[in-house]
Order: sequence, then C-alpha cells, then structure tokens
Amino acid sequence: MKKRKICVYAISKNEEKFVSRWVESMKEADEIYVLDTGSTDNTVKKLKENNVNVTVEKINPWRFDVARNKSLELVPKDTDICVCTDLDEVFVKGWRKELEKLWQDNTTRLAYNYNWYIDDDGIPRVNYYIEKIHSRNNYKWTHPVHEVLTFTGEKEEKITTDNITVNHYPDYNKSRSSYLPLLELSVKEDPEDDRNMHYLGREYMYYKKWNKAIDTLIKHLSLKRAVWKDERCASMRFISRCYKEMKRYRESEMWLKLAIEEAPYLRDPYVEMALLKYKLKDYKEVIKYCNEALKIKTHTKSYINEQFSFNETIYDLLSVAYYYEGDYDKSLKNSIIAVEKNPKDKRLQNNKVLIEAKIKESD
Repeated sequence: MKKRKICVYAISKNEEKFVSRWVESMKEADEIYVLDTGSTDNTVKKLKENNVNVTVEKINPWRFDVARNKSLELVPKDTDICVCTDLDEVFVKGWRKELEKLWQDNTTRLAYNYNWYIDDDGIPRVNYYIEKIHSRNNYKWTHPVHEVLTFTGEKEEKITTDNITVNHYPDYNKSRSSYLPLLELSVKEDPEDDRNMHYLGREYMYYKKWNKAIDTLIKHLSLKRAVWKDERCASMRFISRCYKEMKRYRESEMWLKLAIEEAPYLRDPYVEMALLKYKLKDYKEVIKYCNEALKIKTHTKSYINEQFSFNETIYDLLSVAYYYEGDYDKSLKNSIIAVEKNPKDKRLQNNKVLIEAKIKESD
C-alpha cells in the first residue's frame, strides 16, 4: 500500500457547533484546509485551536463554486488526494487506510458511500454515492449552487467503493434562501444543463410556485441532455405533485403514469400514485399500486430516492386501504409492519389498536 499525501478542504460559515466533531473525523488526513466565508461566531477560533489551516475571505456576490474553488486553491500542489467535505459531515473511522488501499497511480476520482439522511434511531434513510475525493490537478467546481466537481483533463479514471462512508448531520435551521436565485442564475448561465433545470423546477415546487415548477420541469424533460431516467421520472413526479396541489387530479394521474413508464424499476412513482389514489379515496387502486411498489426490492443508489418508498408509508397505506375495503386481517398485518418500521408514531399505534378492536368485534 503506497503512502500518499491526503488533504481535506472545506468551506465554512457559522458552524462552530460542528467544528470539534468534524476535525476529529478528518484528522486521519495529513492536513486540513478551510476557507471561512465570513463567520460571526467562533468557527474560525475553534478551527485554529484544532490546528486547522484557516483562511478568511468573503465571497461577493456569493457563489458556491467560487468558494469551493478558492478553498481548493489552499491545498498544496504536491497533494496526492484531495477530500472535499462540509463541516456537517463525518467520515466513518478508518477511511484513510481504505482510501490508500484503493487509490492507484492513475486514479483521479473516487465515488463512495454517503448517508445524506439518518433518522433519530441512526438508520440511514437516504443513501447514495458521492464523488468529492479527487486528485489535486485537473478539477474545478462549476455552477453557482448544487455545484459540480468537473474534470478538466484528458482522461478521468473513477473508482467506486462501499467501504468508505460519510454521514451527514445537517443543521436544519440553516437558511437555504439563497438557493432559488442562485439556481435561476445557474440556468441562465447554462440553459441546456439538465441537472440544474431539474433542481430549479424542484425548488419552485418547494416554494409552492406550482405553475413555474411545472413549466421548468417540462423544460427539463425537453432538454437533449436529460437522458437519466431516474431524474426524468422525478421531474414527472414533481409535475404530478404540483397538479395534485392545484386539485387538478387528472393531470396529476397522467404525469404519474408517465413517470411509471419512464422508470418502472423505481418504487417512487408507484408510491406517489398510491398516495394520489388515497387522497381520492380509491382504496382498490391504493392496494394495487402499493403491491406493485413492493415487488421492487431494491433501489438505485442515487440522490433521487424518496424516503417514503422504503419506510412505513406503503404499509400504512395498505393498512388503511384494506380496512376500508373490509379486509381487516390484511389491514392488521400491514399495520403491524408499519408500527415495526416506525414505532414512535402514535397514529400508527392507534390505528393498530383500532383494527384489532374491529377484528375482535367481528368475531
């Protein structure tokens, strides 16, 4: 196993509560570099106390790609491997040893395991590969937000592993108000970029700008580069959600049928269809689409996957649907699974008690 110089780099702003945990996780590296973009708390002080190399510079106008590139510039040129992280991320111990074992002389980039959302019980609910470990040269960050690490050399050599894992523990109180204008800017700069068009449409949906979201997501689907079926399916699902919110249920159903057609191997569109049918109290259809979803046992390892496709949601829907269809035994069976998957949910517990009472009453 060849010894290599490994440096971590990051950007920070007002993240003092994460510093100690983050440094502890990153100290397997030879050196750690942080560009602080204007903290008003003790982030800089705490980083320096932990022997982190810190540079302070305000980025105006703010862009994530500019900040990332400036932080990368801090990393010495003789570094073999660069590791880009955020201060709300934590590596599982032993990552350096695994990285040195995997990295070859011609390797330029590594995809590794990322637990983006972990529930209160420590169970990863959204998991996919992330690719922020890379060689020192021939890389730059692009796009004002949802920035992408872009290869600028002649031949990129990627490797993938499940043996390096980063866990994400975000501060949900942090504002993401800058995302929408930055996404609008990103699409203006590159109107043919499918990824950012999809993100912009999704952001409009988050802001309940239903018509804008629909128009933007339809634009995404029309782009030549929009060929990734998982993302196309997600755009169709989001269009459906917008129509659902507008109570235009026929259009909502139409787009979900298209989403299923686009990616029949994903649970997500089937579950969204079941949720729509549940809202419309069409319980036979709820049962049909939930059971179709359950035929799919695994999911692709990408950021697209929805939590509701693999948590208690399907079993909760089946439990209620079977109850209203008068099949109390199947209702109870699914209710028990739903409670097992989310034992802290009082509504699920109460439903189980109600179903048990109904069965007892019927005997």
